[in-house]
Amino acid sequence: MFSVKQSSWFMHKVVRWRAVASFAWSVLLLPVTTSLFVFLSQASLLHPIQWITDSLCLLTASSTMFSLLLLSAVVLVIGIFIQEYCTVIPSIPCSRVALLAKVLHPRQCVHSLSHCSLGMLVTWCAAVTIGGRYRTLSHPCSESENVGQMCLNEYHLFLLLAGAFMGYSHSLLGVVQNMNYVAFHAVQQHKYMHFKGSLPRVVKCSAVQSLYSLRNYIVLYYFFGYGPRLWISQILNLQLDGSSHFLDTVAGLLDFSLLYHLWISGTFLMLTWFITVFLFRIYVSEAYSFPVQSTFTEDAEMCLPKVLSCKEPMVMKFLALQDLALLSQHSPVRRQEVFSLSQPGGHAHNWNAISRECLSLLTDLTQRLVAHHDAVASNGRPKSQGSSSDAKSVTSGSSASSAVEDLPKAYPSVSKTPGSVFLRSSTVGLNSPMTAPFTPDLDSPFSSPVIRRLTAQEDPASPWFGSVQSPHVMRRGPKLWSASTDSMVNGSPPDSPALSPRSHPASEKPSFLTQWLQNRKEQLPEASGQALFADSQAHIWALEGLSHLVAASYTEDRFGVVQTTLPNILSSMLMLLEAVDRHFKLPHASSKPSRATCSMGDSTHKTLRFALRAALKTALYRITTTFGEHLHAVQMSAEHRKRMQQFLEYKE
Repeated sequence: MFSVKQSSWFMHKVVRWRAVASFAWSVLLLPVTTSLFVFLSQASLLHPIQWITDSLCLLTASSTMFSLLLLSAVVLVIGIFIQEYCTVIPSIPCSRVALLAKVLHPRQCVHSLSHCSLGMLVTWCAAVTIGGRYRTLSHPCSESENVGQMCLNEYHLFLLLAGAFMGYSHSLLGVVQNMNYVAFHAVQQHKYMHFKGSLPRVVKCSAVQSLYSLRNYIVLYYFFGYGPRLWISQILNLQLDGSSHFLDTVAGLLDFSLLYHLWISGTFLMLTWFITVFLFRIYVSEAYSFPVQSTFTEDAEMCLPKVLSCKEPMVMKFLALQDLALLSQHSPVRRQEVFSLSQPGGHAHNWNAISRECLSLLTDLTQRLVAHHDAVASNGRPKSQGSSSDAKSVTSGSSASSAVEDLPKAYPSVSKTPGSVFLRSSTVGLNSPMTAPFTPDLDSPFSSPVIRRLTAQEDPASPWFGSVQSPHVMRRGPKLWSASTDSMVNGSPPDSPALSPRSHPASEKPSFLTQWLQNRKEQLPEASGQALFADSQAHIWALEGLSHLVAASYTEDRFGVVQTTLPNILSSMLMLLEAVDRHFKLPHASSKPSRATCSMGDSTHKTLRFALRAALKTALYRITTTFGEHLHAVQMSAEHRKRMQQFLEYKE
């Protein structure tokens, strides 16, 4: 296979240079943010001229220049962490236990400790820049009995510990709010306009997050501040200055100047880091144009059909699907390359490869939705794959199922590799703790059942191995809100509970600890639904690309290469639509998008299922509007033909 080599060229020629450009702009913006911080830290409304003079003198001081060099190094280290931990498929824990496992993962612990150290370094630079009582960690004691000795400057220590706390908070938010998730927006903007339009939101989120962190830190220091103060003073052989109030008391914390400087220091820290994250997202998610075909053989691996079939790095696959959606809408010349035939031979290799990969993605999502629906309908809440002992039988009763059955099984789903965007090689397994960021250990009892099901390899003995034939699953046993299908199919009454092979004696009941863990693992059904559609941006682009190409083929396809696969495309879309409709009818499925909050964590993954349903119906309407009554000549099952008629009559 050529996936490793393909990852190498894309990483070196595209992603690496984009990351370097984003980090360079973050460093170039540091003087601007530092000047703003200096100006606010010296605020004096009653003496405006002195305010401006002190700020200008401080900006030209050697300590400020040295702080800029340190801050530049911090930004570069933060950028390296962003590059290593970012992902285009969000990791969604389906329970609080799974979320706790992610927070305590060794890889995440390294990330948190590193950000604590970097946060302390940023606040040290802020303390040196502010000067005054925050400048140094020690100062001469003012008490008469300690004259000539050095005392601990608690204001400086207070600021350093605040930086460590905010650094850890930033790292924790990366897990809780999926801050390392790189989303691809539907509307393409120029990088400058995108940054300019989103800069006010970045500043607002920095100030708000700093305020929340300040509140939590003050409460924490009030109860536990005595410990680090005493420990630092003993290690450095410094005395405690009793001439002023300690900062772990109410009187010491009621210092509005201290709270103000702490807040703007935290805002400065968050702003520099958020800008680095935001610029990296803008550069990495920028559209990239892949050639459809190449004259030279050595460049064939860079062409769109080959790139679509590659599963890593995931950012390359997502950019390829985005390019497919864009070319299908706005590039007639490149569409002709997709519809062209090979010479010699006269084969539609480009169209066959593109359509095969898109249909494989749609089929895989249909299969996952059917499996999830069956698991939920069996007992009202999703179960892990290992805990289900029911054998699932699959029925085949339509031509659409045979169309999907012909799809190749050699194209794995993008959701089965939810690792880092920058996964180097397929030789490193997903179980390695340093391979996939924010991915719980799949062998751990605390791992999410949905993530485990999505990332697990298919069992050849399972009825789900290969391509699913139909979304209609014959279920065994009583359901949550439907009758048993076995009795209707076989014509026999349902099994009594006493004779059911799944009935267990009272002595085999699980222990209290097992029941408690199971309840904790299954208490977030909304999150499990979001995890099912975590990679649906790829399916949305596949739907848009296929539907626009099919619609354009009505007038541009001179050789009729699209018409040969039109029945398969329509059948796959209709089967996916049926599976999506059944998912939204589940008791735990939300029918409304969640409300966005002020956070730098991108929450677009929470609305991907709604966007997928809209894109799916739009794709079908686009095809039916173009072909009209000609679709009656397309071979499909009676059920699908009836559903297609609803689209022809605009009743969906």
